[in-house]
Amino acid sequence: MHSAEEYSAKDIKVIVFRLLDEHFGVDVSQVKSIERIDTITKVPRTPGFVKGVIHLRGAVIPIIDLKERLGMEPTSMTDQSRVILVTMDGHEVGIIVDSANDVMDISVSSIEPPPRMVSRIDMKYLQGIAKLPDQLLVLLNLDKVLDMEEIELIFQGEEQTS
Repeated sequence: MHSAEEYSAKDIKVIVFRLLDEHFGVDVSQVKSIERIDTITKVPRTPGFVKGVIHLRGAVIPIIDLKERLGMEPTSMTDQSRVILVTMDGHEVGIIVDSANDVMDISVSSIEPPPRMVSRIDMKYLQGIAKLPDQLLVLLNLDKVLDMEEIELIFQGEEQTS
């Protein structure tokens, strides 16, 4: 465990994106790219938050609707919608967001643990809240949001049949 003094001089770089009217961030080290949404092929017998798969640069990548995964109300796709490709445990997964438009350096000292009662999002998915001059930024814990064991089980049957 690191002390607050060790962290105070450090910054982290995050990709900032929007879900509904809220701003979120994920560590840039986990993000491979941000893509426009192409055709998503539905996969039978998967949970509602799994929208299907896409074929991108020779790879078949599962696509997760992040709003549904976090229990937020779904909205339709727009020209601003994007897929953020992340690498988790050696696997690529795409997460659908309403828009992704910024990379930001955040001082670790500005990050606080999430309050006990945070809107409609399960606490285990949150890493913290960054207090910025003009807004609060919800930092997601992608390891929990994209539980790779769970996602591998969902797609295990799909991989065996292809």
